[in-house]
Amino acid sequence: MLQQEVLPITLSSEAEAKYPLLDRIEYPQDLRQLSPEELPQLCAEIRSFMLEALSVNPGHLGANLGAVEITVAMHYVFDTPQDRIVWDVGHQAYVHKILTGRKHAFHTLRKWGGLAGFPTPTESEYDTFSAGHASNSISAALGMAVATALKHEDRRVVAFIGDGAMSGGMAFEGLNNASSFPNNLLVILNDNNMSIDHNVGGLNKHMVNLLTNPTYNSMRYDMYRMLRKLHIVKEGQRKDLQRFNNRVKALLSGQSNFFDSFSIRYLGPTDGHDVVHLVQILQDIRDMKGPRLLHISTTKGKGYQPAEQDPTVWHAPGKFDPLTGKRVTAKSAAPKPPKYQDVFGHTLVELAGEDERIVAVTPAMPTGCSMTYMMEAYPNRSFDVGIAEEHAVTFSSGMATEGFIPVCNIYSTFMQRAYDQLIHDVALTNNHVVFCLDRAGLIGEDGATHQGAFDIAYLRTIPGMTICSPYDEVQLRHLLRSACFDWQGPVAIRYPRGEGSTIDWQQPMHTHPHGKARVLKEGQDLTFLSFGPIGHSVTKVVDRLQGEGYSVGHIDLVFAKPLDEACITHVLREAQNVITIEEGCLNGGVGSGILQLAMEHGLSPHIKCLGLPDEFIAHGTPQQQRQYCGLDEESMYQEAKQLLAHHN
Repeated sequence: MLQQEVLPITLSSEAEAKYPLLDRIEYPQDLRQLSPEELPQLCAEIRSFMLEALSVNPGHLGANLGAVEITVAMHYVFDTPQDRIVWDVGHQAYVHKILTGRKHAFHTLRKWGGLAGFPTPTESEYDTFSAGHASNSISAALGMAVATALKHEDRRVVAFIGDGAMSGGMAFEGLNNASSFPNNLLVILNDNNMSIDHNVGGLNKHMVNLLTNPTYNSMRYDMYRMLRKLHIVKEGQRKDLQRFNNRVKALLSGQSNFFDSFSIRYLGPTDGHDVVHLVQILQDIRDMKGPRLLHISTTKGKGYQPAEQDPTVWHAPGKFDPLTGKRVTAKSAAPKPPKYQDVFGHTLVELAGEDERIVAVTPAMPTGCSMTYMMEAYPNRSFDVGIAEEHAVTFSSGMATEGFIPVCNIYSTFMQRAYDQLIHDVALTNNHVVFCLDRAGLIGEDGATHQGAFDIAYLRTIPGMTICSPYDEVQLRHLLRSACFDWQGPVAIRYPRGEGSTIDWQQPMHTHPHGKARVLKEGQDLTFLSFGPIGHSVTKVVDRLQGEGYSVGHIDLVFAKPLDEACITHVLREAQNVITIEEGCLNGGVGSGILQLAMEHGLSPHIKCLGLPDEFIAHGTPQQQRQYCGLDEESMYQEAKQLLAHHN
């Protein structure tokens, strides 16, 4: 395919870069004052603006560099916010934010109190639907388009989805349903990897130009209306006509297309970096009747050579020097603890070396969860199933049925999508699947859509489910080994994102008794019951209180289900005050289970439960989020002092 030359990025070493066209734009109506010939220069300025901003305030870089032209074209052609744009996943919507009144706040992106990293309706009327998880845009946009038709409103609706998100089943459910109701939905498929459909030369370009031509489409629609009036075709036959049209198109172009089977009009593929041509195409198809899909081809990291050469690293590279392309890493003389993800990855390889029954499954997150180590060591026993959490869970259960030991790594926030499969396809038959819930607890800058807040609560309701969380990296190894070789049924091991606390983590693994807590310290005035790595902060609070003369105990629960009933009831009898602490929602969490246990045994010490409040926690650093939720060391200390003052 011939591609429009993208103007080079001009980076400035000065504190203030000059953006003559971008400086004139606050909202899309300002953008529409530019001539089409000025748009390539604007795109170059936007790339420079993003590079300079994201080099010091990290975010998702590669996907946004690849979506500059199409975002400019959409806001140039469509009357936003009257017309709706629904973003899938949403991490590629930075240009959208820049063009919709948030340019001057862009430096606050993903910061506490600043702009969210994803489209957020409470932030701007231009953000029509919340985004963060994949594959929901087509369904949401279809709902809007059908509602628009029912209200007889003059409004266009666009779903913007990447080829990765298109692999999710929900996207196909939306496509399959799109031709069932009257609507004018436009789906724009941003293909930067899969090459779903290949360009076959000049004929394809002429075919795109023909099929998007307004005169052709007006005649086509008039012909359809005439056939309806003459009762030659009925409304219910519209799908059949579209299928016939698609077959004729395939015959003429010499290629068939996967999307033709959905009875929606397929257009493309076309160059997603030729902004002038994109504007022309969108203007031509803007008022077409019925659902249609425009397929554009783009390059992740477009216009910035380091990002084009290594799109995986530059998806979210952290801080970097935009002039040299060198990533900035924090220098430390002292060795740092490893990430929990790397401990998981290396430990899984060790266990897989011991037992050929161990297989690894991930839904499109092998790098993020460090399952790449397993893929390199045992590629035939490692399975990346794409953005398909429901499938990942049931696929794992199927392998367990045949005697394998599946270790299925899914981010906590994405496991929500497979709740029915957990119950129906795993727990109901007590299949032995080990679920490693990465990014559990407060996630940081990705914010509300990605918090691992709910897994404890929703998993506790499932009969036969084991839920555990390590105090540190060494215990993660013990729990993973025990879950694979010693325990039965479904197991969930939850752990946070990022660094742990132990440098010497490569210690021999041993079996941890199922359902047993660890007594770290005993005390009579107050006892903390902590679940997971937050126990390290609790340990510091315990030491501080003991220094003030209090008798303070600390129990590492290890398990949220089953709870160590003997250990916990002993604490409830002996301690005057009890504080439960978890980095998960309070409703239905570990604290709720302990309160229920106290009630069942008729025990009534003074109990305070600390955890995440009944709200969606916004983006910021994990430390800021913990302070907000009262889970930082100082807040826990003050809660303990208040409890001791009133009940001691």
